[in-house]
Amino acid sequence: MEMDRALLHARCSYRPRLGPRRVRRRAWRGRGLLMARGVNTKPRSSTPGLPTKTDGAADVAMAPRAGLASLRRHPLLTAFGLLTLAIAVLVLLWDWNWFRGPVERFVERRTGRTIEIAGDLDVDLGWVPTISADDVTFGNAAWSKQPTMARAQRIEFDVELRPLFSRDVRIPSIRLDRPVLNLEVGPNRVGNWRFGEPGGMEPEFRRLAINQGKLAFLDAGRKTDIKLDVSSERNGKRGEAIPIEVSGGGRWQGNRFTVKGRAESPLALRDRDSPYRIDARASAGATHAHARGTLLDPLRLRDFDLKLALRGKDMEDLYPLIGIVTPPTPPYALDGRLTRDIDGGRTVWRYDGFTGTVGDSDLAGSAAVTTGGPRPFLRANLVSKRLDFDDLAGFIGKAPRAGGSETTNPELAAKAAREQASARVLPDTPYKLDRLRAMDADVRLKAQRINAPSLPLDDMDAHLFIDAGVLRLDPLNFGVAGGNVRSTIRMDARESPIRTRARIAARGLELSQLLPNVELARDAVGRVGGDIALTGNGNSIARMLATSDGDVALGMGRGQISNLLMELAGLDIAEALKFLLTKDRKVPVRCAFGDFSVRDGVMTSRALAFDTSDTIIVGNGTVDLRDETLDLRLRPRPKDRSLFAFRSPLLLDGTFKDPRFRPDLKRVGLRGAIALTLANIAPPAALLATIELGPGKDSNCGGRYAE
Repeated sequence: MEMDRALLHARCSYRPRLGPRRVRRRAWRGRGLLMARGVNTKPRSSTPGLPTKTDGAADVAMAPRAGLASLRRHPLLTAFGLLTLAIAVLVLLWDWNWFRGPVERFVERRTGRTIEIAGDLDVDLGWVPTISADDVTFGNAAWSKQPTMARAQRIEFDVELRPLFSRDVRIPSIRLDRPVLNLEVGPNRVGNWRFGEPGGMEPEFRRLAINQGKLAFLDAGRKTDIKLDVSSERNGKRGEAIPIEVSGGGRWQGNRFTVKGRAESPLALRDRDSPYRIDARASAGATHAHARGTLLDPLRLRDFDLKLALRGKDMEDLYPLIGIVTPPTPPYALDGRLTRDIDGGRTVWRYDGFTGTVGDSDLAGSAAVTTGGPRPFLRANLVSKRLDFDDLAGFIGKAPRAGGSETTNPELAAKAAREQASARVLPDTPYKLDRLRAMDADVRLKAQRINAPSLPLDDMDAHLFIDAGVLRLDPLNFGVAGGNVRSTIRMDARESPIRTRARIAARGLELSQLLPNVELARDAVGRVGGDIALTGNGNSIARMLATSDGDVALGMGRGQISNLLMELAGLDIAEALKFLLTKDRKVPVRCAFGDFSVRDGVMTSRALAFDTSDTIIVGNGTVDLRDETLDLRLRPRPKDRSLFAFRSPLLLDGTFKDPRFRPDLKRVGLRGAIALTLANIAPPAALLATIELGPGKDSNCGGRYAE
């Protein structure tokens, strides 16, 4: 072999000089020939163990060609290796933040709002990859003074990859850390949550977790500004939608309130056919509400199944909150079922089957409020098994009684104290005309039993109508003293002052029940009736009566009364002492009547008499409704001949608050005091139909005065 190598070297040295490329090509060919013969072609250096300079350069020059040949022989393996190397390099150098700009531009094109991802954007790969973004802000509508509509310290959500191939976007879980959402109603009543164009794929969310979120709602046009703290419950079950806890408050239509409660996950709001359960308590001043139950499609408030409890110190406080007009009331507590119906452009809110109390009265029934018309319309059917009559005092501008076991509130108690200290009796609190014009109503109230210690009231049936500022009570009926009082009242509040017309008819009132606190009248027998027709102008009850015109007539037919009472009225001392020392007896009553004309608030008597078999009393005078004073003179004439009959006129004067009934001592003994010019005393014809005169000689009520 040594000879072959030497021969090869000799042959090459005697050939003509070749260029470098051809030398390299021939060297490769020679090496291939020697290798075929089994000759070792590894270069040797002149120094043992070291390659020669010339041979090393040749090896370096020939290596790339050998590598290229190998790549050509294994293209698939080569491609896989290159791909693996590229992935390795990509993994080492990859940064998901490269996509922040494209994502921001994509969202801006779809929504028309700016979005900024100021923190890191990251993706954990897998069949359900997790995408997270830190410090994200979403721009607001151009008209808003608040530049940011939403922001979150961190957003993290999962995406299922397989449904994407069928164009379904499923988000199994989304987690928000310290999110803030600012909702606002702007010009033309358009909310800032309306943006972008409808259409496209709607993601399907399954689970939402909120950590220390905040929700704000602003409607400056309706004086509403609400701020809430929202967080998911910590003990939510894995794989299920997590309920949320809400607390906060603000102003609702200018009224400050607070709210606290629990509701299902906001993701459940998207399912319009599944009930959405809530349990929330809200307070606005002294008014408190507790709503619990389910809502169907709550974003559109399509349907309800809620139990709603309301309580407060005064029902009048409901007006600024929900637009329902009521008079001032004592503290109340009601609980019923709240539902809603939609009919075209009108919405009906129903409060059915409620029960509760108002002051010291029980109250039950149903109510419905219809919106969408010129004014809210209230329709209600109310029943009270036991009505404390002074709980209705607010309807006429008075306060219910205070003290003892009476239920009231501090404001009404203070008003009752002022009324007690006042020299006036008639209510002078003006009606609020704006509220009478703010709502229409059809309300029926029936009271099965009335508690009124100073009044002989049995029951009540009232039907209230309000239509465009015109109020009617038709009827306003009371069971009184075994009889009834039927009324119709009309108040026109379309202009100021209120124009009022009242028609009142009393029938069959038992005399003994009308005077339950008069000892001598307890055994009296007789039925009282009458008619009142008045018109007046004024914004309070006192002012209406002070300007009133009309007629007032009251009368009683046959009956009986204590003789002692009549003898005392006639100042017949001898007869009175006889009955005081022995025994009182009943004296038949032939009739009693009073007929008054009313002009400019002054009642002037046209006829006034009380006729029994023993005594006849006639009188005249005035009752002034303007200053609440009495000026009546009654002239009794005993029909027997008693030595001690003074025949003195009786004076009924003073005020409504402090009336006085006394003899006119200046006229005692003067026979001229009874020298009346009346030859006949008879009730007016219109009054005869209201009283029972009865048969017999004593049926001639009044008769001739000289008899």
